[in-house]
Amino acid sequence: MDTLNRMQAAIRGRWAVAAIFLANGFLTGAWAPQIPVVLTRLDISKFTLGLLILLFGAGAVTAMTWCGHLISRHGSRTVLRWFGLVGSFGLLVVALAPNVPLAAIAMFIFGGSIGGMDVAMNANAVTVERRLSRAIMSSSHGFWSLGGFAGGALGGLAIQNYGHLAHAAVVTALAFAIIAVAVRYLIADAAPPQASSGVTRHRKFALPGNPLVYLVGLMALLTMISEGAVLDWAALYLQQELGTDLAVAGLAYAAFSGVMAVMRFVGDGVRNRFGAVTTLRVSALVAAAGMLVAGLAPSPWLAISAFAFCGFGIANMVPILFSAGGNQEGMSSGTGMSVVTTMGYSG
Repeated sequence: MDTLNRMQAAIRGRWAVAAIFLANGFLTGAWAPQIPVVLTRLDISKFTLGLLILLFGAGAVTAMTWCGHLISRHGSRTVLRWFGLVGSFGLLVVALAPNVPLAAIAMFIFGGSIGGMDVAMNANAVTVERRLSRAIMSSSHGFWSLGGFAGGALGGLAIQNYGHLAHAAVVTALAFAIIAVAVRYLIADAAPPQASSGVTRHRKFALPGNPLVYLVGLMALLTMISEGAVLDWAALYLQQELGTDLAVAGLAYAAFSGVMAVMRFVGDGVRNRFGAVTTLRVSALVAAAGMLVAGLAPSPWLAISAFAFCGFGIANMVPILFSAGGNQEGMSSGTGMSVVTTMGYSG
């Protein structure tokens, strides 16, 4: 009976962490159509906008550098509750910022909460995988992409019809409700393993000695630079370079995320059929081709299609790399995951 109860709790935890991935993607996707609004509302240059976006990434990386330590002390469930409930208000705070200094602070906090959520939800997904003895990472990232698709597809139209503040408020309410319910059903981490040779627990500045984890982190960095470029600049590119309105511009990231979601839901099967290395190689080639066509596209709809093709390629690269980071020899999965996610989000 105890085994049955544990399995039922793990199944509930599987859908709970999927809901967290969905909410995180929804918040991130909803930010994409807000970017052109920030440019005009604060009357800033593209360079200044780029610095604000950089602060989002800096906040994420800063949180990730110590989020692993928090998880080792308090567990991914508790840390995810903290970052998730705070992060649900991030977009609204950015939308309310009346000037560049406050927008900079808001962007740093928003990025930090999203980054902290990212590490904690991936760590919790690994816990669920071990409890269920089957892979859920690709499909979990599929829920993230599904949330990104919803946030991007509906965001531009909502902003155009109701304004950026109303859009941010609705996104905040929905994300908070999803996270508040989901965190009740997350499963707790297993007891941390005893320290092994070459691994020292609870040292803030101890770095893993296995160089392969840094190579995986470098690949994650390059992958997430491409993913972040679509998130941060695709809508602005379509609006200013190809002459679309805001509603159509928001479809670039929506198409990208929608295709990613579909591919991630079938990603575990693809990896089992062709292997992780082959899947990663082909995915990288497809993603590069999509980005190239999008950058050279003469029309907005060709660019949107190319961004979708790019999403087809990028879809399973991050889940594969995160799984590789969590399965490095000579270190705990949490240590490897922290290195790979931190390096990845540095992009």
